[in-house]
Amino acid sequence: MTGQNDESPAVLIARSAKAAFEASQLIDASERVRALHEIRNELQASKDAIFAANTEDMDAAQAEVDAGRMSSALLKRLDLRKGDKWDSMLQGITDVAELPDPTGKVSYASELDDKLELYRVSCPIGVLLVIFEARPEVVANIAALAIKSGNAAILKGGKESNRTSQLISKAIQTALARTSLPETYIQSIQTRAEVSSLLSLDQYIDLVIPRGSNELVRNIQNSTRIPVMGHADGLCTVYLDESANQEKAVRVVVDSKTDYPAACNSAETLLVHEKLLTTIWPAVAQALLSASVELLCDVPTLAAIQPLSATAPNFGTHVRAAPPTAYTTEHLALTLAVKTVPSLAAAIAHINAHSSHHTDCIVTESEAAAHTFVRGVDSAGAFVNASTRFADGFRYGFGTEVGISTGRIHARGPVGLEGLVTYKYVLRSEGEKGHVASEFGSGEGKKKYKHAPIQASAVPF
Repeated sequence: MTGQNDESPAVLIARSAKAAFEASQLIDASERVRALHEIRNELQASKDAIFAANTEDMDAAQAEVDAGRMSSALLKRLDLRKGDKWDSMLQGITDVAELPDPTGKVSYASELDDKLELYRVSCPIGVLLVIFEARPEVVANIAALAIKSGNAAILKGGKESNRTSQLISKAIQTALARTSLPETYIQSIQTRAEVSSLLSLDQYIDLVIPRGSNELVRNIQNSTRIPVMGHADGLCTVYLDESANQEKAVRVVVDSKTDYPAACNSAETLLVHEKLLTTIWPAVAQALLSASVELLCDVPTLAAIQPLSATAPNFGTHVRAAPPTAYTTEHLALTLAVKTVPSLAAAIAHINAHSSHHTDCIVTESEAAAHTFVRGVDSAGAFVNASTRFADGFRYGFGTEVGISTGRIHARGPVGLEGLVTYKYVLRSEGEKGHVASEFGSGEGKKKYKHAPIQASAVPF
């Protein structure tokens, strides 16, 4: 508990979120699904206004980039109009609505005694505080997951996306007002001061989920005693095994790096088996240079592609020796650190020592190598012959994701609905006199527990 003024804005926000969560637990799950459809409809109706706000945010952000105060990677994440980002956001809401309800599922059931039944049943976590940078579509993504999983949420976007995020939040609030869910079920805040205050309110907030830069996540982790779920970096690696197929290698490496360089599941390091230096590696390097990727190479990989200097027009500007920090840097741009390794074991050791335990890939034709890699790499995602860009809740079939967790407790990898529920134990006695624990034990006259399994998918009352 804290000594904060009970009337402070942060306390009022957190308390109302907790009250909304508690009230929502007695509302039928079908109403949460209806709320998601209402939100999608309201967002679609508000598209023009939201896009206009996004244009203003982009213009202001571009000025910050030009002044050297914002990275171009952050600018790219801000653009809601790019490609199919808007349509994917709306489709994600629909997909989440159509997913099975993650709450109320029984994962363990046992008859402890005649007419004494125990059930472990999934339930929402409570109130989520989600803090993110840029990417305004995250407001809708997280709201959808929170509502479907039965959690209330307080959302804080980056200042660079304030105009867009505010209109998306307004659309969500308008939609919620047409349902039985409390309007304060999903709330948005705007200032860092509010975040700082909320991080101390562990009596109201149950989980903090930061999405953004390493600095953001570390600051949050060091500023609260509320549990934090998230990842601090996206240092993903692709390893070209000695048995790699050239076409697969080119396709997987190029896609992992270039599909969306600013994403946390973009590859930042390429490990090349030494037997591929004069065979597959030059072809991969040529493809990367053709895609305007800057290559930061160690001595062997740099020497192996020197012949490309005569055929690749950008060789002189896009190939250079790797600095010592290359293999621990999240570039978030068309830059790839390349290193030679003598074996699969060395590749695994490098990944476990230098990666962020997000997602790592092996390109190989060897079943034994694939088997060893996916078991030896200590990451949330271990892929075989597939781009690291597949590490995404939408692509996994989760509808969308609240973030990617590189932790080892509760949720790991893309966090969808299943990562936003916990469980409670429900014990019911139908005995004529009820049940009391003192009647059970190992002594004379004591009852013994039956511990007989019960087949159940839901609590039967």
